[in-house]
Amino acid sequence: MDLTPYLQNQPTSADEEPLLSVAVNGRIALAMKGRFFLRCFCDSFSERGRIGCAVTDEQTCLDYLKQEPFELLLCTDLLEKGNGFELARKARELDESLKVVVLSLSDAIPIEYDNAPWLEAVVAEADIIEDRKPLEAAVLAVMGHHSYRSPSLRSDELPYLSCPRLTPREYEVLDRLARGRTDREIAEDLIVSEETARTYTKRLLRTLEVNNRVQAVLKGMRCGMVQI
Repeated sequence: MDLTPYLQNQPTSADEEPLLSVAVNGRIALAMKGRFFLRCFCDSFSERGRIGCAVTDEQTCLDYLKQEPFELLLCTDLLEKGNGFELARKARELDESLKVVVLSLSDAIPIEYDNAPWLEAVVAEADIIEDRKPLEAAVLAVMGHHSYRSPSLRSDELPYLSCPRLTPREYEVLDRLARGRTDREIAEDLIVSEETARTYTKRLLRTLEVNNRVQAVLKGMRCGMVQI
């Protein structure tokens, strides 16, 4: 999926805090597994015009990176096609000055990449569930020419995770969030008003004891409630 040509027409989540509040002066490339992550990360940057690549596969991202200089690449280790760690390696071969942050949905760094000099920053998804700051800390680190590993990766120990029981309706909402549905699309799917759909989402966040939709979907993934 290549969302890049349609970025300006994508709706934003007005009631959500952005994942990042870091200022980036250059072009930004996003390579994420699925529409959900693409939308959330696009919403994280106030200047969408700086996002020159928003895709879900390795090769399309590399094609964009070859066309013009980028300052920052944010990618997940799992992609719809390809591998985020390999994307990071190839991207740095194209441009050694490119800053790269990998979000590890598998909560691990493969041993062959662990000490690679080109792998600057990696954030375990388990750390984002409890606190969104590790992701921001990773971006700040690479922008300052430093390396970063989030707490779980440094300690090699995942935090304890409690998995609550969801109602059938909460499962329906979580599934649609994971598929990148907006409040309006969720409302249409469930045949309710948009305000009711937002209320359902807020109830889901309370049940999962998380603060935002990204944490909700990541926790749902770790608890085996949903897949991306």
